[in-house]
Amino acid sequence: MPPPPSDKSTPRHDKGGKKPWQRHWQRPPHKQGQPVARSWQKPGDTSDGPFRLFGMHAVEAALANPERKVLRLLLTENAENRLAAAVQARGLVPERVTPRELDRLLGPDTVHQGVLLETEELPETRLEALAEAARQGPPIILLDQVTDPHNVGAILRSAAVLGAAGVVMTRRHSPPLDGTVAKAASGALELVPVALVANLARSIALLKEHDVRVIGLDGEASQTLDEVGDLLGTAIVLGAEGKGLRQLTRESCDSLVAIATGAGLRSLNVSNAAAIALHLALIGRKRRPSAIA
Repeated sequence: MPPPPSDKSTPRHDKGGKKPWQRHWQRPPHKQGQPVARSWQKPGDTSDGPFRLFGMHAVEAALANPERKVLRLLLTENAENRLAAAVQARGLVPERVTPRELDRLLGPDTVHQGVLLETEELPETRLEALAEAARQGPPIILLDQVTDPHNVGAILRSAAVLGAAGVVMTRRHSPPLDGTVAKAASGALELVPVALVANLARSIALLKEHDVRVIGLDGEASQTLDEVGDLLGTAIVLGAEGKGLRQLTRESCDSLVAIATGAGLRSLNVSNAAAIALHLALIGRKRRPSAIA
């Protein structure tokens, strides 16, 4: 069956009522035992089947991560040339595909850069391990129902660049840690420990039991983060866009602080707020006599 046209004029539904990413395509040959790609899955849909990572930096970092299990690797010729060293280091034989075939798998609007990795979730991180790391160095970042995958990816990237003991997210009302998040994180998903929890308030209580001070960012707070002092042994909680921190989350924090701003707008994008908080924490660590950068 010849592939449908790949230009943007392709209708969203064909005569049979199917969307473009639901249509059949001729899969390239693959080795026995490898999972069959589900062409009906959208990039962020992990309800059935392996996680999908796409984008050059995200997949290259995943291949360099020994804890990342590789189920299936699909590359265009150009992408295979660019990732040759990483692929060889893992001893993999990727499947050669065309950009159009990846468009069919991931959707025509996905910027996959000729790369698709089918994988599994990384091993989960325990809160106790994050608490121990925070008592010795950089803070933990807790996200209170931040649902935008681009914001979560940007926060992970800032955590990797500026230092964080890890990131805590709720299992519900958080984006899956694949596809869009991994690409936005530009490889940081493989570097930053992430703990998924059922209840954020209970997780905050557990962190307190392990001598971690919990600070919530609230634009209306009277104290600013730069006035707190040393952020050793802390966890910083950030709320969702628009809603901010939920009431129970606010009540669970040891204190609420704001990020100092100038004249004009007083609110920040949550990923920008995370970056500023982590940068302040990094400055504090560098000024500490026995600093752990």
